[in-house]
Amino acid sequence: MSEADATPNKKLDCTWPEARLAPRRTRVADEALARVLAGEEFLVFDGAMGTQLQERGLAAGELPELLCLTNPDEVTQIHAAYVAAGADVVTTNTFGANQDKLGTAATVEEIFDAAVACARRSGARYVAADIGPTGQLLEPMGTLPFDDAYELFARQARAATAAGADLFIIETMADLAEAKAALLAVRENSDLPAFVTMTFAEDGRTFLGTTPEVAAVTLSSLGADAVGINCSLGPKDVAPLVERMLPWAKCPVMVQANAGLPRVEDGVTVFDVHPEEYCEAVRVMLDAGVTIVGGCCGTAPAYTRGERGLLTGRTPATRKVRDWFAVAGPQRLMSLAPGQVGVIGERINPTGKKKMKEALRTGNHDYVMGEAISQTEAGAQILDVNAGLPEIDERAVMMRLVSELQGVTTLPLQIDAADPEVIEAAVRSYPGKALINSTNGKRETLDAVLPIAKHYGCAIVGLTLDEKGIPPTAEGRLAVARKIVTATDAIGIPRQDVVIDCLCMAASTDQTAPRAILDAISAVKRELPGVRCVLGVSNISFGLPFRPLVNGTFLAGAFAAGLDLAIINPLVQRMMDVVNSWRVLSGEDESAQSYVAGYVNRSDALPAGGAMAPAGQPAAASGPTSAAAPQTPEEEARALVLAGRKGPMPEVISRVLAEHDVMYAISEVLIPALDEVGIRFERGTFFLPQLMASAEAAKAGFETIKAANASAGVDQALPQKGKVVVCTVHGDIHDIGKNIVRMLLENYGYDVLDLGRDVPAEAVADAVVKGHVELVGLSALMTATVPAMAETIELLHERAPWCKTIVGGAVLNPEYAKMVGADYYAKDATETARIAAEVLG
Repeated sequence: MSEADATPNKKLDCTWPEARLAPRRTRVADEALARVLAGEEFLVFDGAMGTQLQERGLAAGELPELLCLTNPDEVTQIHAAYVAAGADVVTTNTFGANQDKLGTAATVEEIFDAAVACARRSGARYVAADIGPTGQLLEPMGTLPFDDAYELFARQARAATAAGADLFIIETMADLAEAKAALLAVRENSDLPAFVTMTFAEDGRTFLGTTPEVAAVTLSSLGADAVGINCSLGPKDVAPLVERMLPWAKCPVMVQANAGLPRVEDGVTVFDVHPEEYCEAVRVMLDAGVTIVGGCCGTAPAYTRGERGLLTGRTPATRKVRDWFAVAGPQRLMSLAPGQVGVIGERINPTGKKKMKEALRTGNHDYVMGEAISQTEAGAQILDVNAGLPEIDERAVMMRLVSELQGVTTLPLQIDAADPEVIEAAVRSYPGKALINSTNGKRETLDAVLPIAKHYGCAIVGLTLDEKGIPPTAEGRLAVARKIVTATDAIGIPRQDVVIDCLCMAASTDQTAPRAILDAISAVKRELPGVRCVLGVSNISFGLPFRPLVNGTFLAGAFAAGLDLAIINPLVQRMMDVVNSWRVLSGEDESAQSYVAGYVNRSDALPAGGAMAPAGQPAAASGPTSAAAPQTPEEEARALVLAGRKGPMPEVISRVLAEHDVMYAISEVLIPALDEVGIRFERGTFFLPQLMASAEAAKAGFETIKAANASAGVDQALPQKGKVVVCTVHGDIHDIGKNIVRMLLENYGYDVLDLGRDVPAEAVADAVVKGHVELVGLSALMTATVPAMAETIELLHERAPWCKTIVGGAVLNPEYAKMVGADYYAKDATETARIAAEVLG
């Protein structure tokens, strides 16, 4: 828990915020809330606002936040009904109150002043300022820069704090980067507690592929005062997801589920889970360790009353939080229980690597992406990323690499830089929990780097060197490690996030060095309980022949001494053989299942290919499925699409066109590769970042074909499969899903007319009639705008009876699609492409 000051709430003065890396003191409304933040008491939030406003006649397309100005009594009545039912907290009617959404209708400050006042008049004990998503997709997959999203949220944070809120609820987040931007904005622009909830689909992931475990680790490490799940699913479906979150959250866990699935009855949205059933599911989650409960779409005061009744005579359940080493990328958690070992891939580092140096100098990032893919396939679990060349802009290159790597690998990253400004820039926007490499025992370095690790919730590597250099003895290295751990303890970095590097020195120049290093590892693990150890192994063999043999033997000795993480080249089979066999000998590879599967056909001769995946780690979610290099241009193009690598695509497609016509390149090469991408997305081995990277690679192929046609004087457009209109319906300004659909359909060869967002029904019908369009895709995120979708479909049936409609969005399901009159429901972009093929060919 953040350090709390249980003093009455007060507005901040104009000097806020302080320097963002300075220690943060959380201002808590009273002792009862302080006990909630410590996990010692329960807290009951209110339920839905949107559906309650609908019941009072909110028109589809009206900005609900404006009702705080125009109809404050109605808003206060909703809050008061929840308070009467037993809610401790009411949530302000500000879900979409960022300036981009409000436009010229009102300012953020006006809305939050009015909304907090409405909530205060309800008599609630606490007022939570509600912050929802921007409705835009952040870079690199979208167009909204992280810093721009941060500024939108920061303005909300300042406005809510000045208006007198008690805490923040950042909710319905599906993009971990956006959740991180919002949480940083609150923590850096307010001193109030911040709760963060994300929304997950039935497959247990957000639409960008984030799991409950990744969200819990990243957000609680970043300083959220509570984390949890809201929206999308009913309580029974949420329960198993929140149980996955509980062991990883270092703070209280909260749940605000939907009242099941929505449907339309007599033009009104209703939900299928009644209060008794809802509360029974909540009871299960309370038993598992949830301490903060409430409701989302479809819930009402009756649900709140039932939740309050559940807490009578109940005390919070005991919850065991894992003290494992854990880092995370946006889609994958990498954790090590005590006794387990992990692999950090070392190849994205220019030191001693001529090709990597040249790639970084010339901006050939495709080469870097290739190294990431090969290491992922070979069994790395974390990727070291170093762009430290004096002749380049290290900060800019590091930022670009971190961004681009998200499209080709799901592995967490180790940010490797000597410049604290480079480290901070990279970890600030990274959608996950990074490992920083590194700090050391020098006071100046500790003071510069540890506040970054603490502020952004990162794990940190500590090198056993100080102002006197690298100590030659185990005792000297332990002394430096002790100095580092004393500093990390003081600043509040958990020991499981501290990784000591005892620094590998060449045996060829000092044969006492290997023994000293191994003894230092053992001493650190014995004398500094809780910390982990890492080692860059390859230095040990410098200057010796047949280095892999020396490296492998030393690695085995280091594991025996207590090493947790090895920084190695995972493409060297001998090194991965040591890792995989050690996992058998240590008991990590249970029943030797992974070892047997990978080595049953191995002989003593080292194979030419890569290494098998480590125990307990799935195969990479990107890159070719075979270690063998593609033999034909067609195979190369397919592999590039699957890997999401657009750089080499023009040259490869040019070779395809040298032997085949345009239609062959499209229908036999690029489209089948995209189909395979869709299959992997459906299976859950690809996620949205990989899907979009693959689409970009295919797009590069299509553009090469167009350019080849033009240069050959061929006056023939590429074949179009048909015209599709897409838009977000009237009243809804969220267009993330719609934009992804558009991009994928365009890559499949459809002529897509994107009408944008907040599109009136008449405008949709006009476009369809004018172009005699046969397929329309309609998107809606908010329950309140689904009636506008039904209105649009009804008008299309009247004016364009030949046209088929596909609907999608977070609040929709197949049953709801039928109720609004749609012909098809698509849960994602790949399904939309399949439906388009069915309708248009």
